[in-house]
Amino acid sequence: MHFRAQAIVLAVRHHGEHSAIVRVLTEQHGLQPGYVRGGRSRATRPILQPANLIEGEWRSRTDDQLAGLTIELVHSRAPLFAEPLAAAALDWATSLTAAALPEGHPYPYLYGGLDGVLAAVEAAPAARGWGTALVRYELLVLAELGFGLDLERCVATGSTDDLAFVSPKSGGAVSRAAGAGYAHRLFALPPFLRVGGAANWEDILAGLAITGHFLARDILTDRRAEVLAGRDRLVDRIKRAVA
Repeated sequence: MHFRAQAIVLAVRHHGEHSAIVRVLTEQHGLQPGYVRGGRSRATRPILQPANLIEGEWRSRTDDQLAGLTIELVHSRAPLFAEPLAAAALDWATSLTAAALPEGHPYPYLYGGLDGVLAAVEAAPAARGWGTALVRYELLVLAELGFGLDLERCVATGSTDDLAFVSPKSGGAVSRAAGAGYAHRLFALPPFLRVGGAANWEDILAGLAITGHFLARDILTDRRAEVLAGRDRLVDRIKRAVA
């Protein structure tokens, strides 16, 4: 195996005294692991920061062997880790991607979506500018892995009018009329998830409640459930920031 690609660093694990095993997301080759010799060196550690964009070259003798990976920095987002809220967002977005995706399957839309979220955090670290992008990225992860939500019509009546809720069971939208008397059992459906545009804090948190429920139920199960702790920290930080 031999290929070159730009990639977003997702996760880094120490290997021995000097090296590291890295997991990154590429546009055409999907989630790819690699062995970086000297990955713990003073020169290489800043490059292997989750959310950084790198140029990588993978080489292995067989497809079953963990490929050796050489890296060059394309764009660093390391300064954002000095800001707690931005750092929590970068940590969650990269951890989610690393935990949810199988290796070697191309997900070009997710690559573009993740790159967009990271760029949004970089442009507006205070969260108002990237909250909606993060919710949409989580919806995209669900959809790409076969757990997409139907927010276009009422799951009870088929109507496309006045959709106000989301069913926690089916993941389908529910109209205001159909949800009358059951609102306490349903998620509020924020308008930006259907029509786009900006959103206030209440709507962003409502969107995060929806995606968090389905990520925990359908994707981040078993040993991957520990990844959700990072999301809980992020949501807590957002709530404190807007209180």
